[in-house]
Amino acid sequence: MNIAVLGAGNAGTAVAADLSLRAHEVRLIKTSRHGHTEHFRMLQDHGGQVELVSGARCRLARIARVTDDLSAVSGCAVVIVYVQTNYHEDLIRRLKPWLGDGQLLLFNPGYLSTAYVLRHLGHLDLIVAEAESSFIDCRISRPGQVRIGFRNVRNPIGIFPARRREDGRRLLHKLGFPFTWLDSVVEAALHNPNLIVHTVGAIMSMPRIEKTGGDYCMYHEVFTPSVWKILEALDTEKMDVLEALGFARLPYAEACRFRNTLDLKADARATFQWYAAMPERARGPVTVDSRYITEDVPEGLVLLETLGKALRLPTPVTTALIEIASAALGRDFRAEGRTVTRLGARQIARILADHGQDADAFLTEPAVS
Repeated sequence: MNIAVLGAGNAGTAVAADLSLRAHEVRLIKTSRHGHTEHFRMLQDHGGQVELVSGARCRLARIARVTDDLSAVSGCAVVIVYVQTNYHEDLIRRLKPWLGDGQLLLFNPGYLSTAYVLRHLGHLDLIVAEAESSFIDCRISRPGQVRIGFRNVRNPIGIFPARRREDGRRLLHKLGFPFTWLDSVVEAALHNPNLIVHTVGAIMSMPRIEKTGGDYCMYHEVFTPSVWKILEALDTEKMDVLEALGFARLPYAEACRFRNTLDLKADARATFQWYAAMPERARGPVTVDSRYITEDVPEGLVLLETLGKALRLPTPVTTALIEIASAALGRDFRAEGRTVTRLGARQIARILADHGQDADAFLTEPAVS
């Protein structure tokens, strides 16, 4: 199957290489002029060759095409987006000339980027899928080599619209990853683990980052009992919003267990602690202004807060974390972030109505920010 992977960083390269080893024809497309430039040039100069390292095993993959030409998405059955969510709307606009009816766009993850697709590509008959998290936890260890730390044992996916759900599942099944199916892309957006773990972890890590110059590991050190209470309080607000939107409550730790272990009877918090303690964990974040804050606060926390406002639900912990992050970095993350206004109230209402949920809160509050 012809597949395009947008984003030539850590996860994009790993998934493109993995799919190539599964005999798919993959086009890896760099979407920006910065980040992983030496790695990208190495791939181009060596005919798409990538070393995919997992433990002591090293497999050599060859990606069919490595390019920065967005037109390469044309004719691909599946287009996987591995670009930071801050840039999704701009990327969707740029893809407009090259996409056509019947293609599947998979945001990995999405934070409700389906709304941007409806706003800018609504004239096309596209299938949109959103994943909770990346299928593969990995890092570029050197140009031309990616080291895999962990693979999800389950990958929950939401698909829009409902009438194309079976078509979407058939296409995604061909990728060969262990997918499970959510009721809506809304669940995928709010169960993105980075909304919870990155934001709380990175904000609570600020002194440690600056004291050590980033020579520490957030997952190994930060989630002490007191910080875990903050995480649970934020998670409760997320579940309140999900429930008000008509979806089931599912705690972060249980969602983590579902993605990361086959044993669904295991203690959920113990599973997170096992996952966090893996020796393969990359160190850092090494700076206060890492994507853990600059992406997951405006794209994740602001999204949660704005949905809460539309539903008239208080989200005091979410609001406090946004305020602290904005003050620490001297930025207005609400002005940068995913509000109902920016995503589009009508687009959100359409997504909810597609699942049979009440969309009145969004249709009657068009100016909610």
